[in-house]
Amino acid sequence: MLNEIIEEGGAALAYGAVGIALLALGYLVVELTTPGPLGRQIWTEHNRGAALILAAKLAGVGVIITTAITTSEDGLAEGLVSTAVYGVLGILIMTLAFYLLDLLTPGKLGATLVGEEGGAPSGGMAPACWIVAVTDLAISAIVAAAIY
Repeated sequence: MLNEIIEEGGAALAYGAVGIALLALGYLVVELTTPGPLGRQIWTEHNRGAALILAAKLAGVGVIITTAITTSEDGLAEGLVSTAVYGVLGILIMTLAFYLLDLLTPGKLGATLVGEEGGAPSGGMAPACWIVAVTDLAISAIVAAAIY
């Protein structure tokens, strides 16, 4: 029993490390697709649009990671690799969807989301933030279903 707890604890740490790396990649994607330092916009300027976009991206990545882990039937190494691959694919698909929305909408979508193009009402956030957030969550559900 103790060996099983130690083994499962090690697996949890390994999956946790992969999950943190994928969440960091999700953060980086939002940082690259929106103008200005994301950390400053959220924690100093209290930009609600930037916070919503980041929260949806991270929640979506979390859904993909969770599904990949729970459906992994192979050994630990194979499970870690498949989790990383599905996580990266999910982030790539979310990023492609973002750029597709950018092509279909006026102005630069990233600038609109953080209020640099006048898309946000005073003290609020641009309505486009909701579209991008729901798109990320929908894509994460699609990828999770494909994994399952």
